[in-house]
Amino acid sequence: MIAGAVAMVTSLIGTRFLIGFFRNRGKGQPILGKEDHGPEHQHKAGTPTMGGIAIIGAGFVGWMVAHVRRGLPFSNQALVVFAAVLVMALLGFLDDYIKVRIGRNRGIFWKKKGYITFVISVLLAWLLITVSDVQTTISFTRANSPGWHLPWWLWIFWAGSIIFATTNAVNVTDGLDGLAGGSALLAFLAFTIIAYWEFRSPKIYPGVINPLDLAAIAVALAGGCAGFLWYNAAPARIFMGDVGALGIGACLALLALTTNTQLLLPLLCGINVIEIGSVAIQMGYFKASGRKKRLFKMSPIHHHFELSGWPETTVIIRFWLLAGLFVATALAIFIADFTRLEGLR
Repeated sequence: MIAGAVAMVTSLIGTRFLIGFFRNRGKGQPILGKEDHGPEHQHKAGTPTMGGIAIIGAGFVGWMVAHVRRGLPFSNQALVVFAAVLVMALLGFLDDYIKVRIGRNRGIFWKKKGYITFVISVLLAWLLITVSDVQTTISFTRANSPGWHLPWWLWIFWAGSIIFATTNAVNVTDGLDGLAGGSALLAFLAFTIIAYWEFRSPKIYPGVINPLDLAAIAVALAGGCAGFLWYNAAPARIFMGDVGALGIGACLALLALTTNTQLLLPLLCGINVIEIGSVAIQMGYFKASGRKKRLFKMSPIHHHFELSGWPETTVIIRFWLLAGLFVATALAIFIADFTRLEGLR
């Protein structure tokens, strides 16, 4: 509660500061024009971006302040999680900065960004397994479910792929005001419950290192997202940018790896899976048709619904509802597994 409350207040103040800071310098987000054949968003051009700095910064402050209270020691896994968030956020910041500097919606990394992100993801997975006792199994709701053990080198690529996929999924979702921030808020709250549940039941969830510290990270990032949404809700006064999307995606992936809920992550981030999946399906269908036909009017799929006549706020709220449904289902599965095991004891 301390971490979440401090992070939310810090994010509110920090986001407001960033709006004024970037607006006074006349720097804002460039928007693709009509040549992109997408929904008309030119009225958003020039809106301040890189608001993700406030989310990540506020999350870090909230997490640190929570350790002032006795009973919450730092853990290696939690330190790696935040290191990963900062590294990915830095990559996103560089891309955002270049976009704003040159006035184009695609930064200098846009063709090589995928390769760079994947290499960083694998290195972060290597760091996690090197400095902590993370369990190298494929897990659903706990380490021994299903408990398929992987050699360390294979687990690094498995974990790296999860980090890479999640960061890109959140990045793709960040296309409408508040969509990525709102869905991430729900996922972080779910991870708060999961990590705290594991902290309270160490016999059922052995091997999770200091889950209370992981819960503090999750709720701190939830608070950061909540404060940011105050200004990011439609019509947005600031965008989170890649600095926020990549940092948030990395944190969600690392929380799944450290709480042994890797296979539960696609449900917890269900709306992000739909978004990135729509891009993959669109590209596959387009290539299979000889580059003549498209399945959706535009991908990611939130733009398809905009072009179908849905107002932007309608798309956002309905996608939030879907995100809530996915998160509730994931939590139901996690708790059902716990109650089953508790009943067997």
